Amino acid sequence: MTVASILGHKSGATIYTCHPDDTIRSVAEELSKHRIGAIFVVDEKGALVGIISERDIVRLIARDGEKALSELVSDAMTRNVATCLPSDTVTMLMGLMTENRVRHIPVVVDGEIQGVVSIGDVVKARIAAAEREAAEMMQYISSGI
Repeated sequence: MTVASILGHKSGATIYTCHPDDTIRSVAEELSKHRIGAIFVVDEKGALVGIISERDIVRLIARDGEKALSELVSDAMTRNVATCLPSDTVTMLMGLMTENRVRHIPVVVDGEIQGVVSIGDVVKARIAAAEREAAEMMQYISSGI
């Protein structure tokens, strides 16, 4: 199974972005409003420059308290973003998420964000594959007896 197949079955393919000079408060509001865990940070040309997640915001609040909400995204974002390609396998994606300790990976083609895969998407795909394999095995067993 590939990243492209996950994106093909995924509902709600909206890619949420913000800018480095947006406030943490505005990002927190967007995360809450859309019930998502991360937003990609893009520059004025739309190029990916980082990601800001719930974890990043929690770390900033723990460090700076209430004033963290008025700080800029650039103060808390993760700059070295792990990315994947549509042709990458789910196994590769799981390794990338584990290695980088992240729950959201942007799918980037020619410098443009094509989609996002979350750990929830990966789990859902793996469960669907396991159920499909089990059904095929049951079909095979029942047809051979």
